[in-house]
Amino acid sequence: MSALVIRPALVTDAALLLKLIRGLAEYEKLAHEVVATEAQLAAELGARNPVAHALIAELDGAPAGFALYFFNFSTFLARRGLYLEDLFVLPGSRDQGIGRALLVELARRAAAQGCGRMEWSVLDWNVDAQRFYASLGARPMDGWTVHRMDRAAIAALGYDESPR
Repeated sequence: MSALVIRPALVTDAALLLKLIRGLAEYEKLAHEVVATEAQLAAELGARNPVAHALIAELDGAPAGFALYFFNFSTFLARRGLYLEDLFVLPGSRDQGIGRALLVELARRAAAQGCGRMEWSVLDWNVDAQRFYASLGARPMDGWTVHRMDRAAIAALGYDESPR
């Protein structure tokens, strides 16, 4: 029987978290977009009031996956929400309930914070993830399209601040 532990990421996990983020980016064919550094992750994990939070999944004492999330706010519900930025399970650790365990822990944290909902985005081509999330009761939000302004678009509006 395998021992699964889901725990909060610590400052000392910054290198591991970056490695897992890079693994996710490779899986999503977006490795070229990862510019995060270990120092940036450590600073956020160690911040007095961190914006981002992360969970690490360990299977038999070895890293198996992670979830990175933050809290947002719903104007319609007038309540906090939990936004799951990324969830990733290493290929060799899949099909062992790790993704489900991460989402269960996120749901526990959302409930403890009085959140009205949890949300996340799924790549259109990732039908396995879509099926997995549906099996847990999540539903796609038809009629919504994600929009993004990157640093260049923000700068084009006249705001070119240096990164912290």
